[in-house]
Formats: sequence, C-alpha cells, structure tokens
Amino acid sequence: QVQLVESGGGLVQAGGSLRLSCAASGRAVSSYAMGWFRQAPGNEREFVASITWSGGRLSYADSVKGRFTISRDNAKNRVYLQMNSLKPEDTAVYYCAVDPYNTNEWRYWGQGTQVTVSS
Repeated sequence: QVQLVESGGGLVQAGGSLRLSCAASGRAVSSYAMGWFRQAPGNEREFVASITWSGGRLSYADSVKGRFTISRDNAKNRVYLQMNSLKPEDTAVYYCAVDPYNTNEWRYWGQGTQVTVSS
C-alpha cells in the first residue's frame, strides 16, 4: 500500500504561483510513475501532469502546458507541481496519484489539496 499526502494548496490571485507537494509513504515510489489530477466543482476529475519513475518523460494537459511543471525527488519519496501564471479556471481540488505498474492505471490517490485562484 502507498499513502499519499498533498500539501501546498491555498488561495492565490490570478497570475500568481503555488507549489504543490505530495509525500508518499508505506512503500518507496521511486520505480512508479506519479501524477497530478484535479477536480473542479461539478466537473469530473481530469489529468493535469505525470512523470515517469526516472523523470525522463513528462506529460501535461494542454490547459496547463507552459505554466505547470511536474518534478520528483525519489530520495524524498515526493512529487511536486509548480504552478505559475494561475488562472481562475485552475481552481480545483488537486490530487496526487501513483501508477505502480506504469500502465496508466492510477491505483493510489491522496486526499487532495484545494487550490483557489481569484480573479
């Protein structure tokens, strides 16, 4: 089992930045793909970004490309999401997830952290 805890969310004005962090415990995640998803009120959960175990391949949703950067620190069992140039439409609960078999099946999820961007 893997437990995930997100942090770093909050309230920020449009154009501002936040850095989300996700701490994994219970098992080392250094060989697993990790990702970030988000869910806005009334919407389905959507993919934001992912990173392979080595950090060699990054993927982003079109809506965040050029503004968000995913990274990881395997020694610390953490994954990060740097969010710049935030827009009100980025407002959502952000979730960290783990894909232990690198098959795009996200089996472990955190509880989420709220990000609110005011206009």
